[in-house]
Amino acid sequence: MIIIKSEHEIALMREAGKVVGKVFDALKPLCKEGISTLELANVAERVITSFGAKPTFKNYNGFKGSICISVNDEIIHGIPSHRKLKNGDIVSFDVGATLNGYCGDACRTYTVGKVSPNAEKLIKVTEECFFKAIALAKDGEHLSTLSHAIQVHAEQNGYSILKDYTGHGIGHNLHEDPSIPNYGEEGHGPKLKKGMCLAIEPMLMEGTDEYIVLDDGWTVKTKDKLLSAHYENTIVITEDGCEILTLSSEEVCHG
Repeated sequence: MIIIKSEHEIALMREAGKVVGKVFDALKPLCKEGISTLELANVAERVITSFGAKPTFKNYNGFKGSICISVNDEIIHGIPSHRKLKNGDIVSFDVGATLNGYCGDACRTYTVGKVSPNAEKLIKVTEECFFKAIALAKDGEHLSTLSHAIQVHAEQNGYSILKDYTGHGIGHNLHEDPSIPNYGEEGHGPKLKKGMCLAIEPMLMEGTDEYIVLDDGWTVKTKDKLLSAHYENTIVITEDGCEILTLSSEEVCHG
């Protein structure tokens, strides 16, 4: 069942989303060679808790990290560790914060030092896929129309879609109905309604769409070891479009 949020609930989700944005403010300048993913996760947790929020992912179904950090060919759900970032890496930070009982969820892929033009393009197109989708988000539109927009832009640029993992509804719980694939035909599935809160999250792969799950039971990697990027925001459907709830201060100023 898709839960329509009240204005009060949306206000609470805005506050949770702001916390997620603050985490990106803290992490982006720290993405440098030599820092470990565990150190970065600890920074994220300190930021989240400093606002009275909780890291949503910590202990979620047994996940050990406070956020997910996925490097290079890791697509999603990377567990923070003592692994140190290297020049040329790309790193995805998937961040969840729960404040006053409501969740914010977003992801950014950042670069470490000088990366290849191919990596830069992958990150750029992944972000573009998100904005292509939400440009169509409005009361009365079919959800699959957004999914279709993501797939078309990704494939036009030569990238594959991770099809077995999806975006999702969000609110009091991290994962709520509906499931939001990053592919599909236009004009199908549930219709968007004012007050729906959704986590839209394109996950693109440089090579094929085949993947493996590591023995840790969480980390999802590209099977061909080529790069992957991930971009996500929590949005709320409004009367005339949508509002993004999880932007960083840099994005709020320049987005």
